[in-house]
Amino acid sequence: MEWKTVKFEDTSILFIDGDRGKNYPNGNDFLENGHCIFLNAGNVTKNGWNFKDLSYISEEKDNLLRNGKLQYRDVVLTTRGTVGNVVIYTEDVPYQHIRINSGMVIIRDNGVCDAIYLYQFLRSKIFLDQVVQYQSGSAQPQLPISALKKLTFSLPDLDTQRRIAAILSSLDDKIENNNRINRNLEAQAQALFKSWFVDFEPWGGVMQEDWKDGTLDEICTQLREKVGRKDDVKVLSPVTTGNLMLSEEYFTKQVYSQSIAKYIVVPPTAFAYNPARVNIGSLGMNEFDFDGCVSPVYVVFECKDGYEYFFDLFRRTNQFKEEVKSRAIGGVRQTLGYDDFKSIQTVIPPKRIVDEFNKIYTSMLDVSNANKRENQYLATLRDTLLPKLMRGEITL
Repeated sequence: MEWKTVKFEDTSILFIDGDRGKNYPNGNDFLENGHCIFLNAGNVTKNGWNFKDLSYISEEKDNLLRNGKLQYRDVVLTTRGTVGNVVIYTEDVPYQHIRINSGMVIIRDNGVCDAIYLYQFLRSKIFLDQVVQYQSGSAQPQLPISALKKLTFSLPDLDTQRRIAAILSSLDDKIENNNRINRNLEAQAQALFKSWFVDFEPWGGVMQEDWKDGTLDEICTQLREKVGRKDDVKVLSPVTTGNLMLSEEYFTKQVYSQSIAKYIVVPPTAFAYNPARVNIGSLGMNEFDFDGCVSPVYVVFECKDGYEYFFDLFRRTNQFKEEVKSRAIGGVRQTLGYDDFKSIQTVIPPKRIVDEFNKIYTSMLDVSNANKRENQYLATLRDTLLPKLMRGEITL
């Protein structure tokens, strides 16, 4: 059975811009803590909410603004820059007051359809393919509300919508449960690292004789090998989440050079960072089982055998972050070259202790990686089912 297809503009679904008037917050209006979250582009991702870096406004400022405040079951869509990231605001979100910025729009079902069904559609390839046709701008893509309303979607009866939403949400719930387990494992790993290498708890709180205070230069070596004529090297990008991502998957368009001959090779378990953005987390390990490469403006290094995980967890500590801040040079755009990076101070545990730690940590990684693989399968299944369900190709 095929469902009727309608344009958004032919329904009473609401599209709500943020308040862009004289009271739009800027500069000193933003607070580290406050009454109301004012969303930035990093908070709304293609994989859902990201509440790592939040900006707040005061209750007084919030009350001065009109449009753009979220209600439960609202869907948020990014419409400028990175177009098409979408999240849904439910009771599970641990914040009561949230506003969108000027690069987003609120989509409110207004009783026309099930909010979860609407959210699932806006995540689908059916929707994103239409976005590509209707967005404007090359340097900074945009999808104005006037164009968004021209897009079409399948609209079965409400009961069918809810059944479709339930099927797709069950897969999302399993994915989120795996993500929750992985976040818990990461927290356990960081706690274990702190216990062993910061507080020295297994050794009575005292650093042992064969340990020493040193610098990263003692466990890290810079790599400078160029890609050259190799044709099987994938371009990687350090992103602010602290990962090295495949550039072709992370970005919606090619952002690297046509020729990558001068790019620097990043072997598996080696690290790369952006000297101008390492202070905000653009540093990651190559977790793939193949060589990658990064722009020649980036820094690439490897750790002594066995110390890869030690460094990977050390870089997440406040000590490392503060060292980066204190050694970065420049004004608005601070940079950290390798000479300054390698002088960052750290405790240097002996190899035997690192090996013992790795046995515990790699067992956690095995569980985490299995969950990631399952999530990839579930996401593929969801993305395969979604268009078939929404076109009525599968009988419910």
